[in-house]
Amino acid sequence: MPVVDIDTDELRRLTGHEEKDDDQLKEDLFGLGLEFEGETEDGDLQFEFAPDRLDRLSVEGVARSLRYHYGDDRGVTVPDTNDADWTIEVDPSVPSERPYVAGAVARGVDLDEDALDSLIQLQEKLHATMGRKRAKGAIGIHDLAMLKGERIEQREIGEDNELEPPEDLTPVGGDEGQTDLGNPTITYRGIEPEGDEFVPLDADRGMTPAEVLTDHPTGEEYADLVSEYERYPAIYDELGLFSFPPVINGQRTEVTTDSRELLIELTGTDQWTIDRMLAIICYALDARGATLEDVDVVYEDGAAGEHAGDHLVRPELDTREKTVSHEQIETTLGIELEMEEVVDLFERSGLDATTNLGDETTYEVEIPPYRTDVLHPMDLVDDVGRAYGFGDLEPKYPDIGTIGGRHERSRLERATRTALVGLGFEDLLNFHLSSPEENYERMNVEEGSDALGGGEAVNVTSAYSEDYTQLRTWALPSIMHVLENNTHRRYPQELAEVGFVAERDDEENTGVAEHRTVAAAIARTDATYEDIKGRLQALVGEFDADLETPATEHPSFIDGRAAEVVIDGDSVGVIGEIHPKVLVERDLEVPVAAFEFRLDALSD
Repeated sequence: MPVVDIDTDELRRLTGHEEKDDDQLKEDLFGLGLEFEGETEDGDLQFEFAPDRLDRLSVEGVARSLRYHYGDDRGVTVPDTNDADWTIEVDPSVPSERPYVAGAVARGVDLDEDALDSLIQLQEKLHATMGRKRAKGAIGIHDLAMLKGERIEQREIGEDNELEPPEDLTPVGGDEGQTDLGNPTITYRGIEPEGDEFVPLDADRGMTPAEVLTDHPTGEEYADLVSEYERYPAIYDELGLFSFPPVINGQRTEVTTDSRELLIELTGTDQWTIDRMLAIICYALDARGATLEDVDVVYEDGAAGEHAGDHLVRPELDTREKTVSHEQIETTLGIELEMEEVVDLFERSGLDATTNLGDETTYEVEIPPYRTDVLHPMDLVDDVGRAYGFGDLEPKYPDIGTIGGRHERSRLERATRTALVGLGFEDLLNFHLSSPEENYERMNVEEGSDALGGGEAVNVTSAYSEDYTQLRTWALPSIMHVLENNTHRRYPQELAEVGFVAERDDEENTGVAEHRTVAAAIARTDATYEDIKGRLQALVGEFDADLETPATEHPSFIDGRAAEVVIDGDSVGVIGEIHPKVLVERDLEVPVAAFEFRLDALSD
């Protein structure tokens, strides 16, 4: 669990509550979920908290939570940012293993010893948590006065970029041609291990990146992050190399209590992660009275990663929305609340809520960019509960007594498996994780298509194996994989699975749509559409449902030998004979007939 060191004098000053003694602060912070762990040698108090609230990794973030708790602040606040004066250019030479960058400028920063210590603590705590020990995201903070940006006169702004060029840019050669950026520019690029020298922090001589990894204590600690790269990541200004991410910064741009203008740069393996880390830092600097300024991030054509050719403006401080019902809040917390009271509790949590009246009362909740923890409506319920005060909830016995039993969905799954086994199928339990090759390519299905299984997959950002990089969008590829591995076994082989699948869906609060699916296949020398349809009819008949199979097309099945699965009037799946292209891909020498449909179609 993360532990943050808090100078209580700083906390009182930032909250504006000088009257609070340490014991009162401990009690108030306990109500927010921060538990007192002890004191440091310097007299700071140490608090442990849930690892999802990374915005509380500094005294500024803890003070912000307390101000909401005390009612001094309400609702969502987003810091203002001035237009960009600096540009970060991402060169095609950047290592593909670490292609992404983000940045911001902070001006008018008053860095006394306490503020500097807090900033350094926030940087290191973010490294250890969200940055995965700098592997996923690393932060560099520099004294802007010590940087000299190169003036790059022309930059190509492609028409497919995420953002339009800023209004203050002067186009050269048309709106979609070359553009005179005119901003001082630093460059994120890749260099040879024995490339340019720089003087790293806590060193007394110039070193190449390779020497840093072997001769510098910090370099030795983080050498494993980049040692296997052919080229190392580096950041240059006009004077030369000043940062070797994710390992160490250069001494030239070291931040001290005399620094008044800062450049914050982040590099990493995932743009979303470094953008969220940057947002947390920007909020902390804003709490110190800094003026924030955008940075233009220009990915050159040919740059690694998904943003090649894009022009981004950072920091990204956009809010987002999620929906939660009034009934879910009351049922979970076990209390009755007025709608106005719920809105008030959301605002005291640092959120904004709009009430929607319909068949059920729901709240559209606006979430600030530093809240990386809000993934599900239950996270919003937790915020309401904490603002209300979990200690104020009165325990009570349930109105009715019950005994444990199977969930209705579990009963349906069990009944379906039993019916499939009774029809001669062997029940399978496959992995839920798959890969693009298995899920799409080897099934002749294109990701993002309307075909069953063609939905956009949920990817694992730090996958342990290349074979398991995403949640499967349908179960039939898993069954085909089993058949492929069983070519040495006797035929016929009749396999079935009732399992979990998921795909991306922006209409869902979590961004992911999940459901259970039923898939089955027959592999034998004379397997036909009629054989598999007979089994499907028998299965659907077990649940007193109506089945229709109008003709359809699906890239995994033979044209003219495929049909929709329509149960009680709803199109829920597909059935047919597997296409020879799919069979050849898997070295299968016998015909395969199969079906797949949604399990919940049998529940009506």
